[in-house]
Amino acid sequence: MTLEAVTFGGQGLDRAAALRSDTGKLATLRTHADAQCLMLWRGKVLAQGDDRGSLCLLPMDHPALADAVDAPILLGLTDDGAPRFAADLSAWQPEDQDTASVGAFFDPSEQVMPGLPGGSVFVELRRVMVRLSAHHAELAATAKAILGWHVTHGFCARCGTPTAIAQGGWQRKCGNCGAQHFPRTDPVVIMLITHGDDVLMGRSPGWPEGMYSLLAGFIDPGETVEAAVRREVMEEAGVPVGAVRYIASQPWPFPSSLMMGCAGEALSREITIDPVEIEDAMWVSRQEMMTAFAGDHPVLKPARKGAIAHFLLDNWLRDTV
Repeated sequence: MTLEAVTFGGQGLDRAAALRSDTGKLATLRTHADAQCLMLWRGKVLAQGDDRGSLCLLPMDHPALADAVDAPILLGLTDDGAPRFAADLSAWQPEDQDTASVGAFFDPSEQVMPGLPGGSVFVELRRVMVRLSAHHAELAATAKAILGWHVTHGFCARCGTPTAIAQGGWQRKCGNCGAQHFPRTDPVVIMLITHGDDVLMGRSPGWPEGMYSLLAGFIDPGETVEAAVRREVMEEAGVPVGAVRYIASQPWPFPSSLMMGCAGEALSREITIDPVEIEDAMWVSRQEMMTAFAGDHPVLKPARKGAIAHFLLDNWLRDTV
C-alpha cells in the first residue's frame, strides 16, 4: 500500500515556514523570476487543459492579481526553489455565466474570467482532483484550505474586531486586543469497519442515488482517534467496534479537514441507524464491492475516486490494508 497515492497526500512542497515572518524575504519571493500564483474564485481552482487536469499558474505581475481580495499567500517553494503563492478573486462577479451550482456538493459548472489565459476556467476541485499531478494537488488543497480560512475568520474570536493578515498569510492579528489567530484543521475519522468478509457502508441524505461510502465523523475535543471511531460508528449505525488501527490520512479542504483513515473490527452485524446522522447503512460483501468498483453493480456506487474512502476500500479489496 503506497500511502503517497492518497489524493492531496504529496509532500513535495517546502512550506518555507521560516520565511513567513520575514517581510523582506517575502517581498523578494514575490518578485522572483520563477514565482507563480494559483488563483481561486469562491473556492474553485483555475485549471486548464482539455480534461482540466492541470492548474493554471499565473506570473506574479499578471494584472488579475490587482483584483485579489488580499495580498497573495505564500504556499511554499518547489524542489528547485520556485515560490508558489495563492490569491482569491472571489470579488469578481461573472456575467451571463452559470453560477447556480457554485458551492454545491456536485458543481459541474465552469467560469471563464476575462483577462486570464485562454483555455483557463474555474472548476470545482473535487471534479478534477484525480487528474492533477501530486504537486498540483498539494498546491490546490493548501490554497483552498488557507484561503477558505481567511474568508471565515476575518474577525477576532476574542473581541470581534476585524483582523489583519500576517505571516505571509498564515496568521491573522487583532490590532485591538493583540490576539493572534492561526489556521485550524478539523480532525475527522473515516473508518473501514469490517465483519468477516463484509464492510460497513453508509450514505448521507442528498447523495446521488446508490452512492455509499465509509462512515466518518469529527473527533470531539479530548477524544482519541480510536475512541472517535468507536463512538461515531455506534452513533451512526449502532454497531459496536473492537480493535481499531490507523491506516493513512488525507488533507481534505472541503473546507478544512484532515481525514484519518482507520480500520476497525465490528463486534456485531446488527445495524440500527440514527436517521439524523445518516440515511442508510448496510453490510457489503467483498464480491459485491468488486462488482461496484467495476461499475457493474445494479444499485451500489462506491465512494468517488480521490477520496480516502475509495483508497481504503481499494486496498481492502487488494488485501493490502
